[in-house]
Amino acid sequence: VQLQASGGGLVQAGGSLKISCAASRRTVNNNGMGWFRQAPGKEREFVAAISWRGDSTLYADSVKGRFTISRDNAKSTVYLQMNSLKPEDTADYYCAAARTSYGSRRPDAYQYWGQGTQVTVSS
Repeated sequence: VQLQASGGGLVQAGGSLKISCAASRRTVNNNGMGWFRQAPGKEREFVAAISWRGDSTLYADSVKGRFTISRDNAKSTVYLQMNSLKPEDTADYYCAAARTSYGSRRPDAYQYWGQGTQVTVSS
């Protein structure tokens, strides 16, 4: 399974950006999906996760209320809507497919990872 993340870019603080992750196989429609991010010089951290049906979501405290994860199984695509962006949100964002039907905060719960899409928030 290949995951292709896209939609990153440069945005001013307070702005919005929506990034996407398209899967090469529809089989991931049965998997939980997650977004992680890694800033320069920092460890990869959990951002958000969603269950296979989209009825259960998890968020990191740092993005709760600002970011929204969603999915469209007809397109085998997961989205991350990011609002009220802050400079500290600057990072490479990675999508991942979980081993089970539900997402997790733990990186080891995921079996497939996409390449990153860069998000830069200017102050």
